[in-house]
Amino acid sequence: MEDDDQQKIADLVQELVHRLITQNPQTPNLDPNSPAFHEPLHYASRILTSRLKPSVFPDATAIAESLKRRLATQGKSSDALAFADLYTKFASKTGPGSVNNKWALVYLLKIVSDDRKSAINGLDSSVFLPNLGLGDGFFRGGEAKKKDLNNGVLLVSQDPENLHDEAFRMYAVLVKKENEVNEEVLVKDVLYACQGIDGKYVKFNSAIDGYAVQDSVKVPRATRVMVRMLSELGWLFRKVKTFITESMDRFPAEEVGTVGQAFCAALQDELSDYYKLLAVLDAQAMNPIPLVSESASSNNYLTLRRLSVWFAEPMVKMRLMAILVDNCKVLRGGAMAGAIHLHAQHGDSLVHDFMMNLLRCVCSPLFEMVRSWVLEGELEDTFGEFFVVGQPVKVDLLWREGYKLHPAMLPSFISPSLAQRILRTGKSINFLRVCCDDHGWADAASEAAAASGTTTRRGGLGYGETDALEHLVTEAAKRIDKHLLDVLYKRYKFKEHCLAIKRYLLLGQGDFVQYLMDIVGPKLSEPANNISSFELAGFLEAAIRASNAQYDDRDMLDRLRVKMMPHGSGDRGWDVFSLEYEARVPLDTVFTESVLSKYLRVFNFLWKLKRVEHALIGIWKTMKPNCITSNSFVKLQTSVKLQLLSALRRCQVLWNEMNHFVTNFQYYIMFEVLEVSWSNFSKEMEAAKDLDDLLAAHEKYLNAIVGKSLLGEQSQTIRESLFVLFELILRFRSHADRLYEGIYELQIRSKESGREKNKSEEPGSWISEGRKGLTQRAGEFLQSMSKDMDSIAKEYTSSLDGFLSLLPLQQSVDLKFLFFRLDFTEFYSRLHSKG
Repeated sequence: MEDDDQQKIADLVQELVHRLITQNPQTPNLDPNSPAFHEPLHYASRILTSRLKPSVFPDATAIAESLKRRLATQGKSSDALAFADLYTKFASKTGPGSVNNKWALVYLLKIVSDDRKSAINGLDSSVFLPNLGLGDGFFRGGEAKKKDLNNGVLLVSQDPENLHDEAFRMYAVLVKKENEVNEEVLVKDVLYACQGIDGKYVKFNSAIDGYAVQDSVKVPRATRVMVRMLSELGWLFRKVKTFITESMDRFPAEEVGTVGQAFCAALQDELSDYYKLLAVLDAQAMNPIPLVSESASSNNYLTLRRLSVWFAEPMVKMRLMAILVDNCKVLRGGAMAGAIHLHAQHGDSLVHDFMMNLLRCVCSPLFEMVRSWVLEGELEDTFGEFFVVGQPVKVDLLWREGYKLHPAMLPSFISPSLAQRILRTGKSINFLRVCCDDHGWADAASEAAAASGTTTRRGGLGYGETDALEHLVTEAAKRIDKHLLDVLYKRYKFKEHCLAIKRYLLLGQGDFVQYLMDIVGPKLSEPANNISSFELAGFLEAAIRASNAQYDDRDMLDRLRVKMMPHGSGDRGWDVFSLEYEARVPLDTVFTESVLSKYLRVFNFLWKLKRVEHALIGIWKTMKPNCITSNSFVKLQTSVKLQLLSALRRCQVLWNEMNHFVTNFQYYIMFEVLEVSWSNFSKEMEAAKDLDDLLAAHEKYLNAIVGKSLLGEQSQTIRESLFVLFELILRFRSHADRLYEGIYELQIRSKESGREKNKSEEPGSWISEGRKGLTQRAGEFLQSMSKDMDSIAKEYTSSLDGFLSLLPLQQSVDLKFLFFRLDFTEFYSRLHSKG
């Protein structure tokens, strides 16, 4: 600045000080040249030239608004308007002669006004310069020392040596009187508490379950609260440390496991960083805390407030670790990883980064188990922590029951669908290795790892790489499942075995079934106890050699065997005879005992149907020549001849009805059920992507056959009605045989009726009584047979009507079409309406 400006400022300050002092009633006429005037002037100049700044934002407009608002609230509206007008002019003036630091001048005027108001309110000191503390002592000399301390606050009076140092010393004396323990000691005790160690004054209080200053120690309440807040970190540390110690003492117990051990290791790593921080803070705590009046030789000292700033971040982490410890006490494995993962969904970047680092360590054993299972088929789960559980089973049950998902151990960051694919991929490897004795899966696993961009070595996957994990599982599942199906189709000829079962157990090989029925039929009519399974096996081999079945694969034919079901004393061979197909590893995974039992049920049903068809064919073979030769009975009476013709006609009509039913029902079974189901199964077999799809397709195929063949539980009523019809047809076969045997005997005896005597005749025979006796016996026989036929016809009509009435009630659409086929002329419907 220019010299003139400097002089102008000095003059203005001198005038301002002079006016303020002369307003004091005790010094109305103070000489400006006297030493009593120069001392306050010199002190005011020191304050104005110092670098001290007020703790307010330098905003002149805000200060002016505050002053104007104060005047208005005091009822001085005119003064407020005048001040606003003056400030507007003052603020608008710029250029030479104007004030640059306008806000400082306005703030000075505000402080002066506040000091003047304080003096009016009766303060002990008459202070007219802000922060000068010019009171009565300046004018009364020695009395100032007596009034320096007022209510614990030292008023800084005019003193050549600047008494503010003495004020700070007095403040230190007051602090010592209120505090029995200085802050340095409390800081060190807090650092001890944060390590779980009792200090000299800060100890663990079991009553409040935390660290606190002892009640006998005299400290201000604010200090006590501050220590309690800071010592919370020690309480949290103690909980975490206790959990780690207890868990590691129990390891390798199953309750801890590898995931629990990794969790403890991650917590220990965080505590190591925590120890480093405490070491740094302990070094800073060795430096003394400077007084307010002293300039600290170093900023590396600790107070309780500084400690609260240092503890902000560790407190967040330690609280989070304590919460995790509480939540994971009773958890292990995947359940523990899932519980920790839930806390990672946080908006705070500090918490999120901390949880990500923690989870990478915690989940590393779990991801290693997934990698080993998906790429090697090895279940490295000593402590039962993995969400895939294995159990010892037979080889044929390895796929279905050998491995299961454990939902309680499935972490929340792995979806159920992904878990199912992980389970199936490992199962496929074990199935190939154990059941198929195949090792081609290793190449497929290596290709999958290369395609997904991961490595087959340990540590290739970790938390946060869920997309990479899903990609790896997808690639591995696609290649390994394809290899598994190729092994089943090509090496073990799964399709050919299914076709063989269809031909022989589902009676699809017509010439074989017909020949077997012809040669084994007479033997099966005998009591079951008299039939040898070895003899039936010979019949089976004969049927194979006599039909086109002889050209099938010999391995498949060797699996076809005769099975005699459990039977009682009254059972016939027809009731116990069945065929079975031997399923060997690995095909027994598909053709399990329950599946083969279903095939056995279907075979027994189809065998009954074939037996009924065979019986009707036998009736036709017996009926046709007898119908032709029946016209030769010319010597019989007309009434007997009419009875004979009526019986033959009744038999023919009933046979036609039964044949119509059996033919259409057999067509329905063989074509609309078996062939359609096989066609659908073949398509689904080609579209199958894994063994589960293949099993589902085969189960669907078999269930469709069982359901549509009236063998399901819901079809029990209609099935019983169908079996009644079968029994009636077999009874009809028996009666028809008796009828035609009688007719045949009558034909023979009628030729000999003209002879007077026949020595070979036995007593009681028809011919022995002559022509009259022959006619009488023939009439009685035909009448009896007619009654039996009428009875069978009546029962058959009633049973058939009941069967047809149940068909529309079935769920399968095909069964409803069966009703249309059986009653396409609506004959039975009209008959039912008339009845």
